[in-house]
Amino acid sequence: MKDREIEIFRAVMTAGSVSKAARLLGVTQPAVSQSLRRLETHAGMPLFQRLSGKIYPTQEAVALLAEVHRHFVGMDAIEHRIRSLRQFGTGRVRIASLPGIGVGFLPRVLGELKLAEQNVVVSLQIMSSRDVRRRLLANEADIGLMADEVALTGLEHSVFARYDGVVALPVGHPLAKKAVIAPADLAPYPFVALNPEDGASERLDAIFRAHGVAPRVVVETPYTIGLCELIRNGVGVGIVNPVTALDYADRGIVLRAFSERLEFVCMLAMPAGKPLSAFMMELLSVMRARLDTDLADLRRAMEAAR
Repeated sequence: MKDREIEIFRAVMTAGSVSKAARLLGVTQPAVSQSLRRLETHAGMPLFQRLSGKIYPTQEAVALLAEVHRHFVGMDAIEHRIRSLRQFGTGRVRIASLPGIGVGFLPRVLGELKLAEQNVVVSLQIMSSRDVRRRLLANEADIGLMADEVALTGLEHSVFARYDGVVALPVGHPLAKKAVIAPADLAPYPFVALNPEDGASERLDAIFRAHGVAPRVVVETPYTIGLCELIRNGVGVGIVNPVTALDYADRGIVLRAFSERLEFVCMLAMPAGKPLSAFMMELLSVMRARLDTDLADLRRAMEAAR
């Protein structure tokens, strides 16, 4: 089986006909048809039904296409990497982050670094904490930010941040009149929560149990950014991490202090034994300074709203 035959098969499946695939590839229709027959011979089974001059993919062809797509995604990634190396050399930093840090916080950090003036390109990928870990272990990311419930074996790691959750309410909610909100205050209202397996969710459940409170959970979701959107749209109230909350402080959410300490922990991890470049050290320095600034800004915003 030759790569060219696979390429032609993919073109036919994507274009929907031999004639369109031939135009896309710049070859003749007979050449495409012959290539498909060679592929079917190698596979030992028909991949297309031929009726009235047209071809129709079999179920086997559809199943094969999924594998072909994975093959070409890998090839596309290699080609993209070659172009990046040609343009930037090794001046590339790959950051993988959970959404709570990656959506608002890291863009603020990168905005301070004046990337256009540096010989570096940053790849910022937003994903689950488990996927961040997989990227780091596969050496597909240089820096990872993830929640503390993810195993860190095989990675160099440290705590990037510990911060206390804040109560998030829709604008106009009755609880917005209070400066500090206790667990019992939340009991009468629909509650949106992080998924039960989340470390912060487990800690919050323990707080509610200690106070004899059973919140009326209406939605569970894996990310704090999802909580904020649900609260902004009036689905319920919730407790969110303050770094994500800052992005919503003037976007339809009221933030108030929680009477109990609900700790959110963000871990910073890197592949073991990998040296830090000068840019990466600057990045980490700006990240820490930005975190202090953001938390101070949030405190001021909450005090001003009292």
